Amino acid sequence: LQKDFVVDEFQIYEARVFGADAILLIAAALEEAQLREYLHVAGEAGVASLVEVHHEKELARVVETAQLIGINNRDLATFETDLATTERLMREMPPGRVVVSESGIASRDDVRRLDDLGVDALLIGETFMRAPVIEDKVRELMAIAPEGASTR
Repeated sequence: LQKDFVVDEFQIYEARVFGADAILLIAAALEEAQLREYLHVAGEAGVASLVEVHHEKELARVVETAQLIGINNRDLATFETDLATTERLMREMPPGRVVVSESGIASRDDVRRLDDLGVDALLIGETFMRAPVIEDKVRELMAIAPEGASTR
């Protein structure tokens, strides 16, 4: 995933050349026409588009055109995270969409909570960056026993 803020069509082609499988399109940063055009260009270039939303209005804007939808739990105004954002928006999500919950995922309980909501994938960044040993944090979140430990 090329996680740059895509604000120019050139970035989509650049992502493909650099080997990205997907780009991030942030609904809050793009006008309606831009978003539709970038989705089209990405499709033509063979790059998937993760379309990120933060609230119901943004979801309503993208739900007809986006198949891969990211729900960012981070409020862009306050930078606070709240998994209730995913809970709210999942109630409005039509079937057939692949949903990625983004930001604020810090514990195994968070992973379970999002799984129970039917979220398909997680985008975790800050939690891993703050972990003393990233591998240990991955194992904790995914409930994988440490290497050498009994799995009984």
